[in-house]
Amino acid sequence: MAKKSAEEELAILETLTDFTSKENWDKFFSLRGAGDSFEWYSEWNQLRGPLLAHLSGCGGGGGGATGPRILVPGCGSSRLSEHVYDAGFRNITNIDFSRVVVSDMLRRHLRTRPEMRWRVMDMTDMQFEDDYFDVVLDKGGLDALMEPAVGSVLGKKYLKEVKRVLKFGGKFICLTLAETHVIRLLFSEFRFGWATSIEALSQKPSEAYQTFMVTVVEENFHYLKPVTSLLNSSALDFKAKQGHMLVAELDNENQLRSEYSSREDILYSVRDLELGAVGDLKKLHPGFRCQLILGEQGESIYTYKAVILDAQQDSDSFAYQCGVFIVPKVRAHEYLFSHKEGQWLIVESSKAARLIMVFLDARHSHASMDDIKKDLSPLVRGLAPGEDDGISIPFMMASDCVKERNIVQKVSSPTTGPIIVEDVIYEKVGEEAKMFRRLTFERSMGLVQSEALLTREHKNNLEEKESKKKSTSSKSKKKGGRRGTDSRKLTDGFGSNLKIDHSCLASSYHSGIISGFALIASMLESAVSYQNQVRAIVIGLGAGLLPMFLRVCLPFLDVEVVELDDLILDVARQYFAFMEDEHLKVHVCDGIKFIQEANVEGASGVTNKNEKDDSDTHSKTYNGSVHPLTNANCSTGIKILIVDADSSDSSSGLACPPADFVEESFLLCVKDFISESGLFVINLVSRSPAVREMVVSRMKKVFCHLFSLELEGDVNEVLFACNMEVCSVPDQLPEALAQLQGLMKVPLPEEQIDMQKMKCLK
Repeated sequence: MAKKSAEEELAILETLTDFTSKENWDKFFSLRGAGDSFEWYSEWNQLRGPLLAHLSGCGGGGGGATGPRILVPGCGSSRLSEHVYDAGFRNITNIDFSRVVVSDMLRRHLRTRPEMRWRVMDMTDMQFEDDYFDVVLDKGGLDALMEPAVGSVLGKKYLKEVKRVLKFGGKFICLTLAETHVIRLLFSEFRFGWATSIEALSQKPSEAYQTFMVTVVEENFHYLKPVTSLLNSSALDFKAKQGHMLVAELDNENQLRSEYSSREDILYSVRDLELGAVGDLKKLHPGFRCQLILGEQGESIYTYKAVILDAQQDSDSFAYQCGVFIVPKVRAHEYLFSHKEGQWLIVESSKAARLIMVFLDARHSHASMDDIKKDLSPLVRGLAPGEDDGISIPFMMASDCVKERNIVQKVSSPTTGPIIVEDVIYEKVGEEAKMFRRLTFERSMGLVQSEALLTREHKNNLEEKESKKKSTSSKSKKKGGRRGTDSRKLTDGFGSNLKIDHSCLASSYHSGIISGFALIASMLESAVSYQNQVRAIVIGLGAGLLPMFLRVCLPFLDVEVVELDDLILDVARQYFAFMEDEHLKVHVCDGIKFIQEANVEGASGVTNKNEKDDSDTHSKTYNGSVHPLTNANCSTGIKILIVDADSSDSSSGLACPPADFVEESFLLCVKDFISESGLFVINLVSRSPAVREMVVSRMKKVFCHLFSLELEGDVNEVLFACNMEVCSVPDQLPEALAQLQGLMKVPLPEEQIDMQKMKCLK
């Protein structure tokens, strides 16, 4: 037929406003007319050599045809199948969801290529048996499915079908422009149990984009292979921007695979397991154990840390094929639950062939057990071995040791929303009952913001008599008479004479934050030796427990707290005995503006004790105009900046901190603020591994050194960043921690510190 003009070609192409629409493709092929072939990219001359080399190495065959069974999905009117057939590979099946093009291609090749088959079929929902094809050959099909408006939904469905219909050892050959969103999907979907390679095809100077060939082969191995790059510099230089973007994605993927392979105890996502990270999860593997995060894809109310354990010995005596064992937060650190050996003991006693041990944390504190079970049920069902035959999965639980709860106060703030103060009594066998006071923000799904140990004040007989006299006297006074209040006296949930123990840290992540000061222990020791005060800024007051402990434990710190909500300050004073003094001050203002204006003012971080400080010793509130650091006469020195604030916007994927605190602009501001000798600390809580990686990537870009401390049994991860060229490396941390402890007036709880969990990220 006559060749169409450039204007006609353009008019026809404009009909394809949506590459995922069958109607659009029908119209496109109808306008082109019967017998007209169309190639989006890469002519046969460029494809022939590398493609035939891959096909020649494939075995297979069946149904009387010679050579491997080849599937060409989304075939369109391309001549690719025709060329492959003529090269000697006769067992080819072509599919496309456009009946127009399939009918035309069938008529075109019926007599000349009778063994080739054509079927109308949706490539995201194929009607083929499992393990049927030796090769799936895709030319632009995946690219067409990855429409920006659709996202990766169709692409994932298609690749799932590709894996289903491919035989073990079969090849998926994908010809693609390797745009970032496409190559990321390819790399992630074929990460576990697949060998992947990528090469650039030869190119005509007139072609606008470089075409790449990605080849993946399913293999039986239990480690992650890096993506093999067959790229040559001349091909990449031809389309420099496109090539550089691909190389960056390739480097990122291989770095990720290397990190997976080098870690002893990987924390998988459910998606990783679905993609084959640990093999076939539907089969029991005696002695198998892996850690994972449940609920991170937004399919549940909560996120959970969990461990899957398959009984170490195969036995017919199991009462259940699969069981769930729930561990409350207060028991997560016990040997039975925190150590592998203890967990295997639980498996033996559970009588379950596979046990899914789920660890509750602070954000589950106000959820009922019925709510937890209802939320977990659909998540764990997909992790059970065998087919889903409707058998219920039993739930077991270790006691959370909560003997009694009492709400002390409920208030609501326009900034923070509903706030709850409650007293909780824990009781363990063989141990004295312990009482804690909790601060909870309802906006954070019941997340316990702070937890303080309560102790009773014991009075002698004389004090008790005086107390009774005062009580009798006060009753005889007229109504309406007002007495001065003592901020140290607590409103009590269970009885009188309680006080907050500010020398005890109940929250393990607070201990983690302070233990990270070991990274600059030698500098802190030097400051103390010269009787210098070190500036510590805490953004996010909570109940004030961390600043109060810093004040008690490290008296050489000048602590300043930045809190956005003045009601939080009132709650901390009234219910958690928070008190300011000359070395502990509070600013009620925006934390980001505070640091920005501190940079502008050139505020410093070390004060000499011998210098007189005439600043106001009371807390300061700044509305609109943020005052910089209070002690403006300090010389330049060490600054410690801690961001310990929760996020009011759950859509960001961050529970802590608010997303603005990990924007690159603020991180650069922090870098200037802490200068060369400071330490930046972030309490990070995210339900999304991708968001966590984004935060880490930004911090790596800004700071010279980055460390991570993951806390056992908690969802918190503490990140430490600094600019110093010399910083304590992991093998020096035990000595550095001992150096830090020598400066502390109160030791950290030993069970809450495991410096082996500290990892150097940069």
